Amino acid sequence: MTTPAPAGPAATSAEVSESATSSMFSSLKIRNYRLFFLGQVVSNTGTWMQRIAQDWLVLSLTGSSAAVGITTALQFLPMLLFGLYGGVLVDRMRKRPTLLATQTAMGVTGLLLAFLTISGHVQVWHVYVAAFAVGLATVVDNPARQSFVSEMVGPGQLQNAVSLNSANFQSARLVGPAVAGVLITGVGTGWAFLFNGLSFIAPIAGLLLMRTRELHVVERAPRAKGQLREGLRYVAGRPELLWPIVLVGFIGTFGFNFPVWLSAFADDIFHAGAGSYSLFNTLMAVGSLAGALLAARRGTARLRVLIAGALGFGVLEIVAAAAPNLWVFALLMVPIGIAGLTVNVTANTAVQMATDPAMRGRVMALFMMVFMGGTPLGAPLVGWVTDVYGSRVGFAVGGLVSTTAAVVIGVILTRVGGVRVSVAWNHGHPHLRLEPRRQPARAMA
Repeated sequence: MTTPAPAGPAATSAEVSESATSSMFSSLKIRNYRLFFLGQVVSNTGTWMQRIAQDWLVLSLTGSSAAVGITTALQFLPMLLFGLYGGVLVDRMRKRPTLLATQTAMGVTGLLLAFLTISGHVQVWHVYVAAFAVGLATVVDNPARQSFVSEMVGPGQLQNAVSLNSANFQSARLVGPAVAGVLITGVGTGWAFLFNGLSFIAPIAGLLLMRTRELHVVERAPRAKGQLREGLRYVAGRPELLWPIVLVGFIGTFGFNFPVWLSAFADDIFHAGAGSYSLFNTLMAVGSLAGALLAARRGTARLRVLIAGALGFGVLEIVAAAAPNLWVFALLMVPIGIAGLTVNVTANTAVQMATDPAMRGRVMALFMMVFMGGTPLGAPLVGWVTDVYGSRVGFAVGGLVSTTAAVVIGVILTRVGGVRVSVAWNHGHPHLRLEPRRQPARAMA
């Protein structure tokens, strides 16, 4: 059970949750979370720089796009294979020391790759090993970071903090690739790896500077057999956890294959080249950043927002598939980014809030495994549809699957939640809302 630690000299999460729940940046008033957030700003920028430099290095070493795909697969493979086991470990361990170990491991990996590249000794298998090593660290780091947020801010600020984490990541997505491009062009790929390795000093310093007395105490799960099965049974027995994870799985597998679609639209449909592909990604990142900030302002995670976001995401993809020209397609990337980020943040927060703290590592490991692992599995199928039937059909199919999943799971959640959908008119516009189902009147005695 989560209980607040005694108040220290700085603002605690309990104080902030009472006085600033409506503020877009309210969780940053909590000292421990502020240190964590600032560290992630630097580290996320380095991570995006390494992603760009890693792909470019493999392509320059081999001349093969397939080799780039192997690198990506190796980085995601550990999450698919060991993600649930990582969640079991995280539930047994203290989150702060665990994060110190994983962040250090990823920093050392970046520094080793920088040394090999700058010295001219790097080979493609070195990059493969580094990608797999980062993937292994992520197996533990991801659920630990997700779970640790609630320990820093408490339940009152959880949605705000999760949303700001997403805004942080999307901001780095805008800055990191641009900085990496400058470094790669100006001084070489190895220096981008060096920046990434050194960037982990920031989150490590933030973790070391935290006041442990201000963390929310969470009871750790004792070591025991069957904890993996216990986690799966826990999720399966709770519709409020199971169905949001299933929805995120469908959308992550079939709706988030943007590298396939955006490159195809840039090249095959609009014949505009790499510049338009970069524009599409940039506008989607802008939309994602806006979606994260809007989610931070909402302050609560409602399942109806999750379903509405998923439905909007799928419909917008279908509309974009039929876009008549490049600029209409490009502008649609902004609302698609907003809707996609709304789904991710709302599902993430709703699942965390509904999970017992002792189970949170396992549940969030499953959530991240489904969301991150689904895309590499769905990409070959979506790519095949795009190759055989065309880019517009491939994009529309992804949107149709996302829309169908939103409708079906929305109906399921309204039934298991004992609510019904009602339509009211507000200033001449329809307004959907969920209301409790009326229970039949009991017979009078």
